[in-house]
Amino acid sequence: MRCWKILITALLPTLLTPGPVLALTVSAAKPARPTIEAAFPEATRIAPKAPAGSPQGPLVRAVYRADTLLGYAFETIDISPLPAYSGEPINLLVALNPDGRFRTVQVLEHHEPILLAGIAEQQLFDFTKQYADLSVASHIRIGAGRDSGSVELDAITGATVTVMVLNETLLRASARVARALGLDGFTDLARSPSAMLRTEVFGSADWMDLIADGSIRRLRLRHDQVDAAFAGTAAAPGAGALSEQRREPFIELFYTLLTVPSIGHNLLGETEYPWLMAQLEDGDHAIAVFGRGAYSFKGNAYVRGGIFDRIALRQDGQTISFRDSDYHRIKDVLIEGFPRFTEMMIFIIRAPYQFDPGRDWQLELLVRRQIGALDSELTSFFGDYRTPDVYLDRPAAPETPASTEPEPPWRAVWQDRRFQISVICLSLSLLTAIIFFQDVLVRYPRLLARLRQLFLVYTVVFLGWYALGQLSIVNVFTFVHAVLGEFRWQLFLLDPVIFILWAYVAVTLLLWGRGIYCGWLCPFGALQELVNKTARRLRIRQLEPPAAVHERLWAVKYIILLGLFAVSLESLGDAERYAEVEPFKTVILLKFQREWGYLLYAALLLLMAVFTRKLYCRYLCPLGAALVIPSKFRIFDWLKRRKECGQPCQVCANECEIQAIGADGRINANECHHCLDCQITYHQETKCPPLILRAKKRRRHGAVATTEQTTVLELHELA
Repeated sequence: MRCWKILITALLPTLLTPGPVLALTVSAAKPARPTIEAAFPEATRIAPKAPAGSPQGPLVRAVYRADTLLGYAFETIDISPLPAYSGEPINLLVALNPDGRFRTVQVLEHHEPILLAGIAEQQLFDFTKQYADLSVASHIRIGAGRDSGSVELDAITGATVTVMVLNETLLRASARVARALGLDGFTDLARSPSAMLRTEVFGSADWMDLIADGSIRRLRLRHDQVDAAFAGTAAAPGAGALSEQRREPFIELFYTLLTVPSIGHNLLGETEYPWLMAQLEDGDHAIAVFGRGAYSFKGNAYVRGGIFDRIALRQDGQTISFRDSDYHRIKDVLIEGFPRFTEMMIFIIRAPYQFDPGRDWQLELLVRRQIGALDSELTSFFGDYRTPDVYLDRPAAPETPASTEPEPPWRAVWQDRRFQISVICLSLSLLTAIIFFQDVLVRYPRLLARLRQLFLVYTVVFLGWYALGQLSIVNVFTFVHAVLGEFRWQLFLLDPVIFILWAYVAVTLLLWGRGIYCGWLCPFGALQELVNKTARRLRIRQLEPPAAVHERLWAVKYIILLGLFAVSLESLGDAERYAEVEPFKTVILLKFQREWGYLLYAALLLLMAVFTRKLYCRYLCPLGAALVIPSKFRIFDWLKRRKECGQPCQVCANECEIQAIGADGRINANECHHCLDCQITYHQETKCPPLILRAKKRRRHGAVATTEQTTVLELHELA
């Protein structure tokens, strides 16, 4: 008991102090203009953003020295805002020479957690220097490849996904700018025929049904998110702004393509929808926008100038603005489950815009802040929309060169990591076989022990240190926030190893519970177990807490989980910062290449694993606590017990090294790591007391039967 007091006293300050161990900073956005001036030091004039090539072209700045064109500059977020692993796009400032070569590529803003805590941002800045003097027309790829015609750039160890998305963002935006400007090697692509709405498709649906299938989309902003967008400008909020007030909703928008019959009929009803369609001319379309919050998307500029200056629509680079003649008020919506809104409007997209309902579009919300009597700053927020395919008839698109239609970034990542994916899939198949045939394997203790030890080594070395397949509570929070917001599968597909592991964990949680991951697939958990096994072989004395203390320590990881989840509801960035209570990044992802505070914390946990098996997993791991919740619904319970277990037999309970078996003989599935040690004892006739007792009874019964047979034979001989 005294030893445990010493360990707890040593551990608590580390847990409760968010000092160097838990330090994390968020990357601030850099202003674009100084970066352009640094790229073109000889420039005398930088033109404002303007569409390149046509009114629908990408936004580009031309840079001049007197009347001589020096080059072009643009921000990728204006042209190709691909979400990176954080779910947010990486914004790059790209400076191009007139011949289509990169003059400079600078990171203006990113939200990548692996770079915000662990890997120095300077590595990302150094990575972008590799693009200097490369041509936009070059086939640029990350890492070594077999394509002799490609330009290969060195990746950042531990942040490969991030730099691959950065590369894809840069190439897509640059190719589009080059086509619009008519640079050598690029021509504008022919627009494919517009999709047609299927008027015969209709199904009754309520409000939540339309949201669930993507027919209605949502854009939600808080005050602090708007503040962040104005950071570094004259409209940045003052230091006196109350942080708790800045967390409040700024605006929540719901929007949809109203001319889809199944959407329009359900929202407007049998009377209003035909009336609306009668107002539209050939080629017109209509969207509905519903808003609530502190900010009005309608504004009042349309009263003075006849144009809505806060709301617009973007598709294929063109911006569609709305005038007072393009809108109708929505008087009433009778659809079931419809919430209250302060603003409800219909906007008409006129035929000259050639709007295509089959192509992705974005709703643009413009926010303006006044910084003086005449000056103001403007920023935009975007909500994506894609019409569900069930409502569309898509004509065959004209053939285009394969290079003009870039594939999604995640496909390149999966192709690049084929070896890792193959090995991991094979190992998961092996683990599944072990689970299915565990009743056979436990009858061969030495074979199972060696197999498990080899699997744990594989989990640490290959799955953890090589493939970086360490799950984290941050993954859980990212998934929860994605479900609550704009869910994109592409975000999770960017890391194939993590995606495959989470898919497997999701299945095994529902079938057998958390023990499969925690006992076999967690690299840090496997490392702790190997450390403890080595300590036991060296006969280092083990420290086990008393049962009463042990059961109360279980609660610590749930308290940590609830605390982190509460923080994530306010700020996912803050949750990522405090999630450094997990030592996974230090030990597994970065292989101990971190500051001394992180190393000290990780070393302390591994030192405790020498004396107590998997102490962190049992008492501190918020990920393990999170996995307990869905495992409550597990279907199977294949760990066998007998009626004698716990009454009076205590062999398995005494041997369980993580104390997951109670005094009554029951296995606590919330804490079990599925090591199968108790199942080996269950089937071992020389170790399990009930089996030993039954064997003695059989031998005694056999001896009595033998005596009776001998007596009968003697009587026969006498007769």
